[in-house]
Amino acid sequence: MKADVLLGLQWGDEGKGKIVDVLTPKYDIIARFQGGPNAGHTLEFNGIKHVLHTIPSGIFHKNCLNVVGNGVVIDPVIFKKEIDALVKMGVDIKKSLLISRKAHLILPTHRLLDAASEASKGKGKIGSTLKGIGPTYMDKTGRNGLRVGDITTSDFKDKYDFLVSKHSQILDFYNFSYNLQEFEPDWFAGIELLKSLTHIDSEYFINEALNNNKSVLAEGAQGSLLDIDFGSYPFVTSSNTISAGACTGLGIAPNKIGDTIGIFKAYCTRVGSGPFPTELMDQTGEDIRKKGNEFGSTTGRSRRCGWLDLPALKYAIMLNGVTKLMMMKADVLSGFETVKICTHYLYNGQTIETIPYDVLSAELTPVYKDFKGWNEDLTGIKSINEIPATLNAYITYIENELKVPVVIVSVGPDRTQTLMKEVVLA
Repeated sequence: MKADVLLGLQWGDEGKGKIVDVLTPKYDIIARFQGGPNAGHTLEFNGIKHVLHTIPSGIFHKNCLNVVGNGVVIDPVIFKKEIDALVKMGVDIKKSLLISRKAHLILPTHRLLDAASEASKGKGKIGSTLKGIGPTYMDKTGRNGLRVGDITTSDFKDKYDFLVSKHSQILDFYNFSYNLQEFEPDWFAGIELLKSLTHIDSEYFINEALNNNKSVLAEGAQGSLLDIDFGSYPFVTSSNTISAGACTGLGIAPNKIGDTIGIFKAYCTRVGSGPFPTELMDQTGEDIRKKGNEFGSTTGRSRRCGWLDLPALKYAIMLNGVTKLMMMKADVLSGFETVKICTHYLYNGQTIETIPYDVLSAELTPVYKDFKGWNEDLTGIKSINEIPATLNAYITYIENELKVPVVIVSVGPDRTQTLMKEVVLA
């Protein structure tokens, strides 16, 4: 058996949580492979909205195991809040949630370092969520970090104190004022909760499951265009968000990857700073933001909005080896007389369809193809055969350009507002 990978192809917020929730009945295990509580995976069903930050999006299905992989960084405070909320809803966490011993911990001082670093950048800030994600991954690669497996060792407090002391020296360098004692009680309460959960060597667990013909879906966070290596550096996240991240974040060999499912919106959004070639600074962009409720589920920040960017999608598909596409929020574009797709860029007097290295200082002018819009309300549609011809033409053009089939079209946030173009990953 091979593991499938599901990830975002844009700058995050594509709707990965909803699709993982919809697909979970087809899988035995959902495994999150990177990122931290900067993610906000939103699920809606039975009239209730749920936002998950660290816990995999299969958690609401009783017959599915959920794994937090070694590539994830965990803030015990946020994690405890998520757990407490799920327990109140009757989710049997101890039965359905497993944590990798090798997942790294976000300390209160990581969050302080994040805030101090961002404040020092002034106008050059990268738009961090200030969750301490970056400093935690820095300690991971610097071989200083604390991991989940450490919390059950006898010298855990000594390790914690040593790392906090190191962080304090850096905070002094920033001349950053703080009161650590204000944050530590909640953090250690989160550690006690973590101790009560099941810790696993997730690389052995996942591979053994595959060898026993269990189906596994690896769930990514953020988006491919925020990848630490291939995103618009330095306006990126701190981990590998592409399919290769599933290999390192779960311990799966490349030849154990099956389908790679790419999620994208019918338009583009980006939160925080960084290049965004098709951004709309006009009323159309504002209309998309309001209609799509484009505000961050983790930070509440408004998202920048723009037309669909094909060169960026082609880049993400190339990096990930995407085999199936799923298009989200087609309903948001209802009512626009014309919708546009960026097919190329004008760059230094040339027409290109690749992402240049110097994307920060250079002017990328998008070249658009216009499409007739659709006026119909899509949110009540129950079959893909009922979508307007204009939307079908929009999807067909995308499929032909990307050479990958669109197998799901989402027309609303609820589970039931998901239109299957074909049997998906049965």
